[in-house]
Amino acid sequence: QVQLVESGGGLVRPGGSLRLSCVASGTFIKINDMDWYRQAPGKERELVARISNGGITSYVDSVKGRFTISRDNAKNTVYLQMNSLKPEDTGVYYCNADIQWSWHPSGRKHYWGQGTQVTVSS
Repeated sequence: QVQLVESGGGLVRPGGSLRLSCVASGTFIKINDMDWYRQAPGKERELVARISNGGITSYVDSVKGRFTISRDNAKNTVYLQMNSLKPEDTGVYYCNADIQWSWHPSGRKHYWGQGTQVTVSS
């Protein structure tokens, strides 16, 4: 059984910073891409940032230059450092990981965490 657990959300003033963490636990042999998504009230969930197993990163345009995704493969953890936060960054942030438990093509699945609330408000 694989589980993703996020932490680090909270209430912050505009211009402030937060660091989110997501830890994967369970039995598996490899974690491929790890992503951060967010869902604002009344909006669809959107991909915010992605990092490959080798460390290649990509970001949605609205967070480029402000957010940094990183990972520690030894700890099965992905981070999202969020700086210069804006009210429009408010939402529930979800971790998603492409996890492989077998080298068989069917031994691979995407998992979601439970989400952590980020609120940017004065």
